[in-house]
Amino acid sequence: MRSTSNTIRTRRTVKAAATVLAGALALSLTACGSDDDKSGGTGTTGTKASGDALTLPKLDGTTLEVAAVWTGPEQANFKKVLAEFEKRTGAKVTFVPAQDPIINFLGSKIAGGQPPDVAMLPQPGAIKQAVDKKWAKPLGAEALKELQKNYSQGWQDIGKVGSEQYGVYYKAANKSLIWYNAKVFENAGASEPKTWDELLTTAQTVYDSGVTPFSIPGADGWPLTDWFENVYLSQAGPEKYDQLAKHEIKWTDPSVKEALTTLAQIWGKKDYVAGGADGALQTQFPNAVTQTFTGGDQPKAAMVYEGDFVQVNIAQTDAKVGTDAKVFPFPKVGDTAPVVSGGDAAVILKDSAGAQALATFLASPDAAEIQAPLGGYLSPNKNVDPATYPNDVQRKIAEALVAAGDDFRFDMSDQAPQAFGGTPGKGEWKDLQDFLKNPTDVAGIQAKLESDAAAAYGN
Repeated sequence: MRSTSNTIRTRRTVKAAATVLAGALALSLTACGSDDDKSGGTGTTGTKASGDALTLPKLDGTTLEVAAVWTGPEQANFKKVLAEFEKRTGAKVTFVPAQDPIINFLGSKIAGGQPPDVAMLPQPGAIKQAVDKKWAKPLGAEALKELQKNYSQGWQDIGKVGSEQYGVYYKAANKSLIWYNAKVFENAGASEPKTWDELLTTAQTVYDSGVTPFSIPGADGWPLTDWFENVYLSQAGPEKYDQLAKHEIKWTDPSVKEALTTLAQIWGKKDYVAGGADGALQTQFPNAVTQTFTGGDQPKAAMVYEGDFVQVNIAQTDAKVGTDAKVFPFPKVGDTAPVVSGGDAAVILKDSAGAQALATFLASPDAAEIQAPLGGYLSPNKNVDPATYPNDVQRKIAEALVAAGDDFRFDMSDQAPQAFGGTPGKGEWKDLQDFLKNPTDVAGIQAKLESDAAAAYGN
């Protein structure tokens, strides 16, 4: 096995701390619901009044390009952050839409002699690849100072390769949430489940009321990996999770079989999935969310699993977070409820005063507090004022993430080599799409996952 010590940064992921975070989320989310603010609404600009707290250089005449895979409202909201940077420095910043896998996109730009100055990389493995290819540049003194002041050591570490700091995790995600149509639950007499068995009972209750329980975005492979990771972390435990993330155990391990078999209790019941397997495999993530919160009390589905960023898509409907759209922590399958995090890191590809200043800005509360009020955004920056989040649901999720400090589990597929865990139509994404299509073939999917993992990890 090749060394993965640089690819996969240790997250100080302690089981007890995950339990604390899960408990905090359970308490805080059930307490929410009184705030009618729409996440992702256009009424709040998020301009920070105390912008002078961070000193940025004057960059008149400087032009910068920032590449990211974000689209729609997520891209539009980030552009507001870049606009504030322009206002405060005099630089001109252009957003460059990228495609997954972003490493391939960047490779083509670099080969053509036109690399962006900064790229937002969604995987620790992608940061490692960018460093190995000698594309990435280390953070300078000012960016490091801002990062160390505002981030726990755990969030700093996942932006490192070796002893050098390359990434600023500007955006985080809590990927252990299930969002539901409150009216459907009310009509069905369904309650928020705390365990997997209770989730199955809730699904049956919703189905009996005449609404399909789940909306699954099978056209996109990454949400399927997140489903698996939550089940696996809760059922197999943190140590096994870390071993599988590093490919220290094989995907043919009995723990993987158990997790896939558990997933099949939902994925294998076509009446539980909007459109059945075929329909799910044609449903992209944004549509999976919006079809859960349109159609009044007769939507296409009652629940959709994914992270806090679901609020961006809910905002495209008439539903209001906290009243029409509610949320509960991913139910525990084993001893504890899972807590899986993800994130996007700013990485400098063209070292300059402008690029370093932008990285410094993105490491500050100033930048995060522009995007936080716009919804669908979560910052791991511990000095972001929780009051800037647009509703109680998002506020409590953010507070719980920060309270966890260094103790969290990072998305498993994002830790993997991109060929396995981050490429549309290949590796884990494609294998789990095949499993969604045929959830009876557990052994066959395990063998395919192991074959693809072994090729990507090189062992």
